[in-house]
Amino acid sequence: MKIKFYAHASFRFEADGIALVTDPYQPRLSGFSPIDEPADIVLMSSATDDFHSDPSHVRGEPVVINTLELPPEGAVVRGIPVRSFPAYESLSFDYQSEAGRDPDANALYHFTMGGIRVLHMGDIGNPVDPAQLEELSGQVDILLALAGAHATIALDDLDHAIAVLKPRMVIPMHYFHPRGILKIEPVDTFIDRLPSGTVTRVGGAELEVTPEELRDGPMRVVVLEQAR
Repeated sequence: MKIKFYAHASFRFEADGIALVTDPYQPRLSGFSPIDEPADIVLMSSATDDFHSDPSHVRGEPVVINTLELPPEGAVVRGIPVRSFPAYESLSFDYQSEAGRDPDANALYHFTMGGIRVLHMGDIGNPVDPAQLEELSGQVDILLALAGAHATIALDDLDHAIAVLKPRMVIPMHYFHPRGILKIEPVDTFIDRLPSGTVTRVGGAELEVTPEELRDGPMRVVVLEQAR
């Protein structure tokens, strides 16, 4: 599987001839450059958050899925099994002032490509539901983890989620970047809490990984640079 970190909560995954993009941001609002690359599938954690739901700059003719609209059992999208887990965004915002916004209009979502199981944390702003954690425990190879704290899951709650989920690899996302406009924590705030020797800084935006690599050794935290 090839992985590319665009920006914020948006990644590109390629495996078995399929390209999948997660949570595309709105370029003008977010401060990040357009994705401007083609994909077969776009998965979004909501349809009402401009930082997570603007597929207009993804090229080609992708199937666009608001994961909140999936049935409880999930669906197969162009051969990729996808399942969502409804969640709450931070309840500290005044959603009444934003037309069409709802504090629970958000989801974590799980998909499998190239034999690798990925969980995207969406934009959850509260502890993950214990029942969801129990169901997903041991079912995640790569966790795309919200690492910016403010308005998303608290880092103590993220630590707990990681301990229960037991992913083989954690890739931080949704953290401060000078090109972005959100006042959230830098990635160092998250990784400084971790044992030394567990963190790898790739020094770029791309990574390639196989199922075999994820089966061996302790959990790894891999920090990618944002490409956009």
